[in-house]
Amino acid sequence: MDKEQQMRAPVYEALEKLKKRRVVPFDVPGHKRGRGNPELVELLGEKCVSLDVNSMKPLDNLCHPVSVIKEAEELAAEAFRAEHAFFMVGGTTSSVQGMVLSCCKAGDKIILPRNVHKSVINALVLCGAIPVYVNPEVDVKLGISLGMQVSEVERAILENPDAVAVLVNNPTYYGICSDLRSIVRVAHEHHMLVLVDEAHGTHLYFGENLPVCAMDAGADMASVSMHKSGGSLTQSSLLLTGKGVNWEYVSQIINLTQTTSASYLLMSSLDISRRNLALRGKESFAKVAQMAEYARDEINSIGGFYAYGKDMVNGGSVYDFDVTKLSVYTRDIGLAGIEVYDLLRDEYDIQIELGDIANILAYISIGDRIQDIERLVGALADIKRLYSKDPAKMLNTEYINPKVLVSPQVAFYSQKESMPVRQTAGRICGEFVMCYPPGIPILAPGEMITPEIIEYIVYAKEKGCSMQGTEDPEVENLNVLAKK
Repeated sequence: MDKEQQMRAPVYEALEKLKKRRVVPFDVPGHKRGRGNPELVELLGEKCVSLDVNSMKPLDNLCHPVSVIKEAEELAAEAFRAEHAFFMVGGTTSSVQGMVLSCCKAGDKIILPRNVHKSVINALVLCGAIPVYVNPEVDVKLGISLGMQVSEVERAILENPDAVAVLVNNPTYYGICSDLRSIVRVAHEHHMLVLVDEAHGTHLYFGENLPVCAMDAGADMASVSMHKSGGSLTQSSLLLTGKGVNWEYVSQIINLTQTTSASYLLMSSLDISRRNLALRGKESFAKVAQMAEYARDEINSIGGFYAYGKDMVNGGSVYDFDVTKLSVYTRDIGLAGIEVYDLLRDEYDIQIELGDIANILAYISIGDRIQDIERLVGALADIKRLYSKDPAKMLNTEYINPKVLVSPQVAFYSQKESMPVRQTAGRICGEFVMCYPPGIPILAPGEMITPEIIEYIVYAKEKGCSMQGTEDPEVENLNVLAKK
């Protein structure tokens, strides 16, 4: 990587140049550098609002970059060791959908784990591809899906030789990594593309002693959430393509759904963040890993909590573990993860990333300080002392792998009827049901509803999980496929 080149930030530099020229705007946006919306200026600041500008010749255009955006994307590709990088302003949802839609059309099969983010299944609804799920092993105690076993991927490939691609989550929200290099090798031997949802893996490209990143493993495409561990603004992301991928075609697919009014705030944040990571990422992520490991040790010494890490690695379903993820199992103190999540926010003014039925996740990044870690550890010790209950009364937390009966697209667009959740056992679901975050569907369109899944949904609701995806905002009723 050329460090001197990486010191540049072409989009940011072009915006600075534009600002100095004091151009009179007779174009959109209509707030005209904030003059038309003083409250917005008060909220965001004059500097921020004055850079919320429209595409113009000196600033290039994200739909067809030829100058500063093109240069910025080339620098990002170099920093991330990709053949090509796309700036994405619709979040990693948009990147994931770009990957899937560029290699799958109606009727094509794609091999993937079921614990994918909803954006993956949404892409299948859009294009009509058929999912072939490799049900990952589940950690029964923690209630989370683990990685994809290479042998299971190989079996799915041999049973579905007509599949066009394999999609892998790496790492998962909780820090679990699959044997990505081996999955890539097996898939490529059978002429299938490998797509990696790397929403939680920006740091893998820059840190040391971390799991392998998608581009180094030889994957064909990867979606990278720069706004998560990379420091850019929320909703900004990258789509990376590897050797032999027709990036011009991928560009056409992206332009089917991506806005033609790309935000320069988001794009400049990608540009600046890439520069920061290229120049200082190694040291920054060493510090992040150190803080997370320190927090893990401190939380485990409280007793009752289990902050899991490298001790989970088994060479198979947990091939590696991303130590920057601070995932903590809470069920042994008699509290669901979501209950600890709520207590931390409401009683201690600490906002963590997620709480599910049995775990919490505190996201540690380049913006954290050791005193914040100390505060989190102290609050957890306090919660154990003041709020712990008898864990025997809690529901078994195991993640349930659903059974697919109809493709997501067919189910989503089928005739449906609304029924009370508790009466839907044996019916086929016609919509999504999920806790957000993490945004992994409990049910997706086309899946069989079972009594166990109903119990899981009701329990998650009672504990206070944020339920999404259903037409009914209260999640009292579910849309199921109408009986013919």
